Amino acid sequence: MPDPDPAGDLALRILPCGDTALTVELGETIDPRLNARVLALEARVLAANLPGLVETVPTYRSLTLHIDPLVTEPARVASAVRELARGALSPPARRRLWRVPVVYGGAFGVDLDAVAERHGLTPAKIVEHHASPVYRVVMLGFLPGYAYLSGLDPTLALSRRPSPRPVTPAGTISIGGAQALIASIAAPSGWHLLGRTPVRSFAPGRDPVFLFAPGDAVRFVPTDPARWDALDRAAAAGEPVAERVEAEAAESP
Repeated sequence: MPDPDPAGDLALRILPCGDTALTVELGETIDPRLNARVLALEARVLAANLPGLVETVPTYRSLTLHIDPLVTEPARVASAVRELARGALSPPARRRLWRVPVVYGGAFGVDLDAVAERHGLTPAKIVEHHASPVYRVVMLGFLPGYAYLSGLDPTLALSRRPSPRPVTPAGTISIGGAQALIASIAAPSGWHLLGRTPVRSFAPGRDPVFLFAPGDAVRFVPTDPARWDALDRAAAAGEPVAERVEAEAAESP
């Protein structure tokens, strides 16, 4: 049975994943407020410096804790997490905001025209709707550095393609259902490709390897296709290309 969540209307469940991990579930829906609580709990767990904790993996609604079983037992970590989860879970007031250049349409976003037709809008209007929100990075997953974003304008929500493409480029900016995504590497995808960014969100030889982190904010900046080659060369040379600022709640999604 779920443990009562002292902070409000959600239930806390701690599920064993063998003898080396636990998954802490805070809910069952895709909700930015729920994800904010997941990230707040992660911050508490990391600050507690629990013995044997190897890695934390936040998702939309849960937090997985990887544990060294030679150092501690999952039951001890579970007990500590229950205590850490007591009280209100509030995310940090200060976080990073990334302004990410995106070239929309054409060869960079092969589905833009089709998405516009499906919604009865012009491609320019789709770009306007897509680039207007401030998104939140809710999780990295599926493939290394894939950044799943909340905050998509609901008028753009669209079921995934009936047949996925075998390969889509690294840096693809796409939508699927009510979600938005920044793809980090070339991979199959059934999402709708609106554009592409030269930003390397995953670079194994870089520190940090992942540019974006859960809790970061993202704004997409429509960019002229004529700038692609220069930006892509800069990114390949190790420049971040995306502009990073420290953001208060003023630009929070």
